[in-house]
Amino acid sequence: MLIKILGSGCAKCNRLEQLTREVVAEQGLSASFEHVTAVDEIMAYPIMTTPALVIDEAVKVSGRIPSKEELAAWLKG
Repeated sequence: MLIKILGSGCAKCNRLEQLTREVVAEQGLSASFEHVTAVDEIMAYPIMTTPALVIDEAVKVSGRIPSKEELAAWLKG
């Protein structure tokens, strides 16, 4: 599983990555993380606001930090 955090590296972006890593660890999943900060790479995704979470090239959320329950459901997906 490839998980991408899209954003400039702001506090919300870092919080989203931290939460996602926690849920991956709690569920015992295997995942690679990539923090995408380059604006041209971020613009390649259909999002209007950051932070955004992309799991296996599917955008799951943008513009807000999801709950751990939401993250868990997407990661089980």
